[in-house]
Amino acid sequence: MAHYALLALVYLAFISLGLPDSVLGVAWPTMRLDLDQSLETAGLMTFVLTACSAASGFASGHVLARLGTGRVVAISGFMTGFALLGFAYAPSFYWILLLTVPLGLGAGSVDAGMNHFVARHYDARHMNWLHGCWGIGATMGPIIMGSALAGSAGWQGGYRTIAIIQLALAVLFVVNLRLWQKEPAHRAAAQAGQGDAALHKQPPAWAPWVAALLYLVYTTVELGVGLWAASILVDGRGKDPVSAGAWVACFFGAIMVGRFAIGLVADRIGNRVLVRAGIVTALVGALLFGIGWLPDMLSLPGLVLLGLGCAPIYPSLMHEATRRFDPDTARRVIGRQVAFSYVGCALGPAALGLLGAWAGLWAIMPAISLALLLMLWMTARLDRVT
Repeated sequence: MAHYALLALVYLAFISLGLPDSVLGVAWPTMRLDLDQSLETAGLMTFVLTACSAASGFASGHVLARLGTGRVVAISGFMTGFALLGFAYAPSFYWILLLTVPLGLGAGSVDAGMNHFVARHYDARHMNWLHGCWGIGATMGPIIMGSALAGSAGWQGGYRTIAIIQLALAVLFVVNLRLWQKEPAHRAAAQAGQGDAALHKQPPAWAPWVAALLYLVYTTVELGVGLWAASILVDGRGKDPVSAGAWVACFFGAIMVGRFAIGLVADRIGNRVLVRAGIVTALVGALLFGIGWLPDMLSLPGLVLLGLGCAPIYPSLMHEATRRFDPDTARRVIGRQVAFSYVGCALGPAALGLLGAWAGLWAIMPAISLALLLMLWMTARLDRVT
């Protein structure tokens, strides 16, 4: 019973991680007007947030060893909850920018800690479902913010609601700290057949770096769409913020549903097929959503298709690293993949924001489509040599 209670806490921790990740893009069209900020300033916030998450992630090994996973998750929950509460009451944009520091530090600790914990103590299917739980939070966030924007609470009320949920979860983590002392037995990282491909052929020296750089491109796509899709709809196509928030929620919801499904079929289909199919599906969705003159009945579902395509890419590429390379190389590659994903989160959406400010919001989706084509070429090259 304790095993399942702990697993529920692990999933709740990743739901709490996803809750604030997707709300800025929904809130920003209204938020920036109240704060007298330009469109591309959201990229600065994203840069600071993800840079702090990266720093926290890199330091997580030392912190987890000293405090334990349970305490780190609880402390991080309080950090993110109080930071989000500060968003709701901040008197100026610069206070919000300052509060993104504890928000990022808390998020990075939960991300690294939970991925390590599940990889060490649970089966592979739980890793896919863990990232599906992030999708639950990322889907709930825009719904909460959209409801607040539709009512009288405004974006401040949306952040207050999310902060209260985060703080309530943090209290739940504190109350159940003893469960983390009953961790399930360690599962060896190497599984039957792991690294077999690498034993039969020696990949070229550039292959591990391409496997890692894919994450920079991928996170630029996912976070870029999540941040700028609402602005494209509101500022570029004249949609209202509430409906824009609902479609952003559908994008993250499609990622969530897709990742839960992956946990059921990934072993039968294979990571490489899933990745290629995901990239092609995402490309079709990006093209549909990016063509502004298409009717809404074709253009807007493209955002859902884009989310479904994104769903298998992140977990499948990471899982495939253990099959492409020998165990020692695979460990280094996975570490680089996490690092480059943070770099992509920090730089990609900001670069897309600068592109949108310079050329117009219409230019963002063609850039996303080019990034997906680059990913398709990189994975094809990687599959040929590993």
